Amino acid sequence: MRAIERRLATTLTQALRDFPAVVLTGPRRAGKTTLLRRAVPGASYTLLEDPDVLARVRADPRGFLDELRLPAILDEMQNAPELFAWVRTRIDAAPSRKGRWLMSGSQEAPLMRGVTESLAGRAALFQLLPISVEESPKVTLLRGGFPEVLARPAAASTWFRSYVQTYLERDVRAVTDIRDLATFRRFLSLVASRVGQMLNKTDLAAPLGVSVPTIAQWLSILEITGTLLLVPPYFESFGKRIVKSPKLYFVDPGLACHLLGIESAAALDRSPFLGAIFEGFVAAEIVKHRVNAGKRPELYWFRDQQGLEVDFVVPQGERRLMLVEAKAARTVMPADAASLERLASAATDHDVERVVVHRRATTAAGTTLRPGTRALDVEGLLRRM
Repeated sequence: MRAIERRLATTLTQALRDFPAVVLTGPRRAGKTTLLRRAVPGASYTLLEDPDVLARVRADPRGFLDELRLPAILDEMQNAPELFAWVRTRIDAAPSRKGRWLMSGSQEAPLMRGVTESLAGRAALFQLLPISVEESPKVTLLRGGFPEVLARPAAASTWFRSYVQTYLERDVRAVTDIRDLATFRRFLSLVASRVGQMLNKTDLAAPLGVSVPTIAQWLSILEITGTLLLVPPYFESFGKRIVKSPKLYFVDPGLACHLLGIESAAALDRSPFLGAIFEGFVAAEIVKHRVNAGKRPELYWFRDQQGLEVDFVVPQGERRLMLVEAKAARTVMPADAASLERLASAATDHDVERVVVHRRATTAAGTTLRPGTRALDVEGLLRRM
């Protein structure tokens, strides 16, 4: 497959000119190593997962770093957090030397602790998510955006099965002791069946026979590793009593489809989960768009106690909001915008844009439903941001 140009590449390359170090987080197999290697083709590379390499790091961290040829890529840095302090001493010894340390990791919380404690002000921080629709037309609801799935779509089912067993289960075991992997696999499928719903940990714990704290821990790990996207409720009430639970989505819709046993486009079209998967797809694409532009991944949803619900609220700065309703149908009807219009009428002190986002449809992109409301496909939505 032809190399896909990642939108984050330009921002990351500029950061290499401005900072001694860059730190790139994101889900496993999202393309972090490829992006770093393309950014600095001549950099040395070390994978911090090999037991022999980790033994050398722990026995003699100074000696390990002395042997590196700079610039250097240190991959899966969360496995050797003790290196952060040693890297800091080298940066502080030559602060004018930029772009010498490129670090990546797939478990964001441990990695961020190391950066916060040792590299604050010395490293530019980025997150790389799976490939977006802005980066490749091959990204779909069914297959998602993992590079290896896009390269070999016929082997998608095998790839996702291996991904769950090789990466997700290992990441969870690295954080907590799981004695029954079969229960964890059931948990993943159960979470997939709750896509687009408000998070209810008790509802997840009961059918699995595990405790709510265990569910909370597993969800936290999936969020840390870039597998799950928890969208919080919008914090302004607009004079309404609001629901305060987050909504749950998968970062990659292909993984959600795999966990739900959806293996073809026809099966997806018939699935009762189509609407929720499309909603999650829209959420993930908005987040990708923002992080690829170097922005905070601000995304919210809204629901009040009277049942008024809007899928997504996207802050646009200076009291400007974009309200988004996701509809998996291919034809958009005026009634689809009703909730957007009701909430917009309550947000009187904001400049509000209203968008119904749909799959490629008979309704042309940019069609006005009612004054101030647009019908757009996903690509059209992202161009408006």
